Amino acid sequence: MIVSNLSVISCRRASGALCLSAVEGHLEASSPYSTLSPTGHLLVAMSLGFIGTFGFLNNLLVLVLFCRYKVLRSPINFLLVNICLSDLLVCVLGTPFSFAASTQGRWLIGESGCVWYGFANSLLGIVSLISLAVLSYERYCTMMGSTEADATNYKKVACGVVMSWVYSLIWTLPPLFGWSRYGPEGPGTTCSVDWTTKTANNISYIICLFIFCLIIPFLVILFCYGKLLHAIKQVSSVNTTMSRKREHRVLLMVITMVIFYLLCWLPYGIMALLATFGAPGLVTVEASIVPSILAKSSTVINPIIYIFMNKQFYRCFRALLSCDKPQRGSSMKSSSKATKPFRPGRRTDNFTFVVASVDPTAVPNETNPAEDGPLSTDNARPAVVSLVAHYNG
Repeated sequence: MIVSNLSVISCRRASGALCLSAVEGHLEASSPYSTLSPTGHLLVAMSLGFIGTFGFLNNLLVLVLFCRYKVLRSPINFLLVNICLSDLLVCVLGTPFSFAASTQGRWLIGESGCVWYGFANSLLGIVSLISLAVLSYERYCTMMGSTEADATNYKKVACGVVMSWVYSLIWTLPPLFGWSRYGPEGPGTTCSVDWTTKTANNISYIICLFIFCLIIPFLVILFCYGKLLHAIKQVSSVNTTMSRKREHRVLLMVITMVIFYLLCWLPYGIMALLATFGAPGLVTVEASIVPSILAKSSTVINPIIYIFMNKQFYRCFRALLSCDKPQRGSSMKSSSKATKPFRPGRRTDNFTFVVASVDPTAVPNETNPAEDGPLSTDNARPAVVSLVAHYNG
């Protein structure tokens, strides 16, 4: 898979062009898969070109919106920006090289480039996955907390962002130091963790990677959004009109997130396990490249699900298209004049319901994970009474 140090040292004594050719030839010859046909390489290149282009544009748009509109600069949106940043870096640092390799039918930047590509894409991919889990946990804590979320406190979210990068480094640095390794995968036009070497060293790393970087984040997402949905159903029994609509909207978002998480990452995980534990040649070249493309497609899908299904970002996007300036006095100014129990003894399944009298010019709190508030304030409205549920379980 990877050229030995002796071969590299000997190669350095030759001319640069011959050296690069020798390394590329070794990489191609040592790949456990056969190569794709020219048509197959063209289809892969087209797919990667589409993913790289729209992934870059979608994530860049999110960053532009976040920088331009102050209303979006809330702690929970900071986590969304972290996801978009990691996906954007994949489109800049990874996809162009695999796209170029697919157009030529071979890896183009040698052994060191293969190792760097495998490390960078693994690092950024795991950052995105862990950030999705941290985001679900933050929304869970915001919904279940006994106090209103502080829209100006970035400390907890900043810790989550730092943790996502540190956690990813913990699991992507070991192959650089001997616990497994990075090398070519599929038809030899991309690089990743070595899935095919059947040694105790390699197998142990792949099992840990599968459990701690795929299964555990998925279970966290499933648990947190499941509890959040359960909380909204409890509120629906008290306030049917508003809460039913909210429940259906959150349910749609949860189902969408879980389906696309599994669609993007589960095939890649299954392919890796089959390549590790299956018989040699069990995973064909075609079967190996499709899960890899699906995993890369998450850079396009994530902004659509997590951003453009968010009312705040969507309304900012519309304002950007119409060249509107961000309006002042948006959702950061909501305040509660008084808070009192909904009714003495009104308690249902560990939920405490309270009623808050809201200022006539107030708007919904943007930190509410279940119902994102609008971009700008409307004209003065009569005071309204809102129902808030706090989970005590």
